[in-house]
Amino acid sequence: MKNRIRALRTEKNITQLRLSMELEVAQETISAYEKGKHAPSLKSLIKLADLFDVSIDYLVGRSDVRKMERRDALSEDEALLLSRFRSLNTIDKARMLAYSQGMSEKSPSDHESV
Repeated sequence: MKNRIRALRTEKNITQLRLSMELEVAQETISAYEKGKHAPSLKSLIKLADLFDVSIDYLVGRSDVRKMERRDALSEDEALLLSRFRSLNTIDKARMLAYSQGMSEKSPSDHESV
């Protein structure tokens, strides 16, 4: 995590002092975060994630993906399909995946216009 906070702060051209004011902590606290001596509180993690537009998982090193795609980025049809898929049992999920793979392997002329 220490490298992520420093890297994001540097990327945004934010000083430790400015970041400390944003988080309402001492500048020494920011330095301690960046050196890995202290971990930010949940409140500070949320503020950091919002400020740098990244996920908390990215900040703490649980993921290398800066920000997950939001569900509202899906079309209505995609969201409906995902919802239906999630409601299936394991066997039906496997069937649906096999069916969709077969659909995607058809030649373009085999697909009807939607």
